[in-house]
Amino acid sequence: MSTAVRVVFDTNVLISIFVFADSRLAPLWGEVVAGRWVALTNAPCLAEFKRVLGYPLFALASVAQEAAYTAYLAQAESVDAVPPQAAALPRCKDHDDQKFLELARDGHAHWLVTADKLLLKLDRRQRLRGQFSILTPEEALQKVGAIDTARSSK
Repeated sequence: MSTAVRVVFDTNVLISIFVFADSRLAPLWGEVVAGRWVALTNAPCLAEFKRVLGYPLFALASVAQEAAYTAYLAQAESVDAVPPQAAALPRCKDHDDQKFLELARDGHAHWLVTADKLLLKLDRRQRLRGQFSILTPEEALQKVGAIDTARSSK
């Protein structure tokens, strides 16, 4: 049996999965539930997810917020920060997104899955080569065969 893929989901992806129940992204979470992927998190990323769940824009009742948070926490592996001598990372222009890069590094992630353009730009510049890849949700879906390449390139 192969090793599970270690994945960091940015908050925007988690909101699509847990708040909007985006059926297109259900296969991504299905990989975690099936044990083929390990969702990684840490205290700063959990705090952001919890804060965003409470945005008035989403109008989620506190029970629904807690259910989403608990469902994620039940499947995610918590990662501790590594010492300062860890591999250097490029700086993301959006300081709030740096924590996802750090989590991916500290958790030895294979992928960081995000729709954030600034994070995706870092990967296009190949500044993370040898550490982890930054994928769009669609690219991650291609990895699991949930969408085909021809359809997603249209």
